[in-house]
Amino acid sequence: MLRIDLDILQQWVSVGSRVLDLGCGDGALLHSLVENRRVEGYGLEIDSDQITACIERGVNVIEHDINEGLRNFKDKSFDTVIMTYSLQVLRRPDRVIDEMLRVGKECIVTFPNFGNIRTRGYLMLRGRMPVTRQLPYQWYDTPNIHFCTVRDFEALCREKNIRVMHRTSVTGRRPDRYFSRAWPNVFAEAAIYHLSNSQND
Repeated sequence: MLRIDLDILQQWVSVGSRVLDLGCGDGALLHSLVENRRVEGYGLEIDSDQITACIERGVNVIEHDINEGLRNFKDKSFDTVIMTYSLQVLRRPDRVIDEMLRVGKECIVTFPNFGNIRTRGYLMLRGRMPVTRQLPYQWYDTPNIHFCTVRDFEALCREKNIRVMHRTSVTGRRPDRYFSRAWPNVFAEAAIYHLSNSQND
């Protein structure tokens, strides 16, 4: 996760709130939120090595496959549910987002933008599936099964009547930062969305 991602996420998480981190990895994000925002945090992770890393950081972690849903959690039992860079590896990301908004009052989702101009150019000029910093796998060993663009995600939010509270684009390249504000679908390397369920407003 880029430093800018972490800074943005922390601004959107209330001090002292209850947070659930889906696919929490090594627990770095949750550990930072506990330290800097004093949250009560829990993570879900399926990889045993990552779970060990969470425990070593002192992060509360539960072994769980997000693809199986969140049926063990009650409605609105968390203030914020976070999922960073896992959307594209899920079997049904739309259903997971539904579950996130059931379990949490708000949710934060980040994902690599497959519509990025460099990804488009790679595919057009080389005629091969892109291998980039945001998508660092070959087509045959990638965990990514749903390639999503900013426009795709916006369309999903409209279809499900999900309220977009905040949105921002992320890029590590300085020339693209200015343009990504106006044309995130083309210039953003990744996107960060802060969502809530419109029905609960």
